[in-house]
Amino acid sequence: MTQDTTRPLGHPVPDWAPPTLPAAMALTGKYAHLAPLDAKAHAALLYRAYQGHDAVWDYMPYGPFSSASQYHRWVRDTVANPAHLFFAIQNLDTGAWEGVASFLRMDPAAGSIEVGNINYAPALQRTRAATDAMYLMMDWAFSNGYRRYEWKCNALNHASRRSAQRLGFSFEGVFRQAAVVKGRNRDTAWFAAIDTEWPALKEAYLAWLSPDNFNAQGVQREKLGDLTRLVRVAGDPAL
Repeated sequence: MTQDTTRPLGHPVPDWAPPTLPAAMALTGKYAHLAPLDAKAHAALLYRAYQGHDAVWDYMPYGPFSSASQYHRWVRDTVANPAHLFFAIQNLDTGAWEGVASFLRMDPAAGSIEVGNINYAPALQRTRAATDAMYLMMDWAFSNGYRRYEWKCNALNHASRRSAQRLGFSFEGVFRQAAVVKGRNRDTAWFAAIDTEWPALKEAYLAWLSPDNFNAQGVQREKLGDLTRLVRVAGDPAL
């Protein structure tokens, strides 16, 4: 059969080979250290960082947790599930374990991977370590052959949507009634970055993370969102 060459087709992807799934590993940057989440090593410390800040669980499909032992059991059971790979995040400025994030929806055949389950204690929020952690995970994904890096969140979570844009993810739309979470409807906002955007995004991250970008009081000179704005192909109309 002769192929109809007048029909539009996707561009060729020469020498494409699916990447490997991420394995348990440590990632270390200038301001953050990521280690495989472990109930014995991290649960009590993370519970202490989250304690008294139940709002951090508002848009998560789990939590809040009423005790350290309950959170310990959740960590133990969650890390045993191969559908995602969780990291505990240490803020190198304080030495404390102050948050978690994970790889999930890992699809090597499509070259796609998602970052999610991001939960930063207030002590980690708006710090250099918080951004460094996201940079380390994104850098790992693109350096290891993934073509698409996704971010999804509850469409009502405007803080997460702002973070996605600041970090260089492009808005791709809202999936209506995508799930029922804690007995409530969830519309899901989708964002993604792709491999051809990564060189420019990486340059933006490295410029922002440079010690020269901060004054003696640790205040940024340039905003990361200003550095990534020219790379994003679509802004979020809700912001």
